[in-house]
Amino acid sequence: MGYDIERFVGYVNEGLLCSICRDVLEDPLQAPCEHAFCTACIHGWLVHHSNCPEDRQMIDVSVLRPLYRYMKNDLNRLQLHCKNREYGCEMVCSLESIDRHERECEYSQIPCSNAGCTVQIERRNLDGHLAVCEYRSRECPNGCGYTILSAEDTQHNCVAELRTELELLRSEMICRVEEAKHEMESRLDSQRRHMVQKESILQNEIEELKSQMSRMMSDVRSLMAAERQHRQELEQAELEKREL
Repeated sequence: MGYDIERFVGYVNEGLLCSICRDVLEDPLQAPCEHAFCTACIHGWLVHHSNCPEDRQMIDVSVLRPLYRYMKNDLNRLQLHCKNREYGCEMVCSLESIDRHERECEYSQIPCSNAGCTVQIERRNLDGHLAVCEYRSRECPNGCGYTILSAEDTQHNCVAELRTELELLRSEMICRVEEAKHEMESRLDSQRRHMVQKESILQNEIEELKSQMSRMMSDVRSLMAAERQHRQELEQAELEKREL
């Protein structure tokens, strides 16, 4: 649907009206036959038809194009009243900037931000409403720290709330202690496994060194035996030499 033509100031060219809803074009598209439509209007039309609603020429979504630039410029320059005129807004601005203004308009009707409150209030009055809204949140005046969210909460039991808060804190502390305990146990297990692994590696290295030492001692004994044998042979040779 387009913009209500009654909102506009002055004359609006016929070519800037939607051929379907007859209001001023909103988010316009143009057919090859140069008839223009609001995007929502022509898409809705083509669900049930396959032709232009003005001259009945065959069209489909694929042939629709943006409005000619000069027409788009003319459209954007049109002056219109804010949609909140009935609530007191007297702003008149160009179609190009109307959406930005209406998003920020102080006369816009917006919902109260408090959960459970169904009041629609003008943006300019929102702060005043929030200050007195029965659904506003506030702390218990007795100092227990409980957040009051509704009128029924004003009669809450402070002692019960404090006990509940204490139980929650105790449960949270227990959970954190358990988490810390599990983390420490996990770290100790990891270190223990690492130490056992290192011990096994060291034990293997010690056994290998013992084996090497044993081989070296065996080699030394063999060398000493060979040396004694060689010495005996020399002594025998010396005796034979003296006899000769």
